[in-house]
Amino acid sequence: MAEQGEARQIRLKGQLVEYSLQRRARRTLGLRIDARGLVVSIPQRVSIAQAELFLVERADWVLSKLAEWATRPKPASFDVADGIHFPMLGQRCRLQLSHGQPGADWVQGIDSRELHLRLRARENPRTALLRTIQHYALGYFGGRIEEYAWALQQSVPGIQLPRLALTNARTRWGSCSRISGIRLNWRLIHLPNAQIDYVVAHELAHLVEMNHSARFWQVVELMYPDHREAQAALREAHKIIPAW
Repeated sequence: MAEQGEARQIRLKGQLVEYSLQRRARRTLGLRIDARGLVVSIPQRVSIAQAELFLVERADWVLSKLAEWATRPKPASFDVADGIHFPMLGQRCRLQLSHGQPGADWVQGIDSRELHLRLRARENPRTALLRTIQHYALGYFGGRIEEYAWALQQSVPGIQLPRLALTNARTRWGSCSRISGIRLNWRLIHLPNAQIDYVVAHELAHLVEMNHSARFWQVVELMYPDHREAQAALREAHKIIPAW
């Protein structure tokens, strides 16, 4: 989705506010506030001075929303140890740690799963778990991109399967470039399938329209008709994703 922008600060009614400034192929200025903070999206030709005037004019709303998010409970970080639970694809997953030949086995149940993770001697469990989750995410995301790219090709012939890489970004779920391909935030793997599929469809649609025009959303809807519901659910992702 949107690329990570320039980190900036502005004083609104005496309060110093940090925000991310993103230049986008759009016609109007936009604001977004969620668990990751304040994001200001502006057209390419709009100046920083104009963007900050836009913020000043909406200072009451911005400060109110930031205060609201500040009072919401933050996801608790967890100590990686045998028997802990963490979310995978929206399901509860139990971690079973042991030592021996390094490896990982995912055991799928009806509504839950287990990860049997074998560690080297003196290997950091947190590092091993993170590596294992990211490896799983790369394979899972790749499969979803293949499926949705195939669906897109039925309506837009000539679309090539993009390269995939993971990102550790804090302020975006994904990004797309016709040159470098698609990058997806590995933390998405904690969320339900529907939300992951929406992000995949969103980024693939950028191969057709590198903007968020009406035509872009038509392409998204072609691949993922329930995109509005998934997009709304993503705003609550902070309640699910562990604080790594």
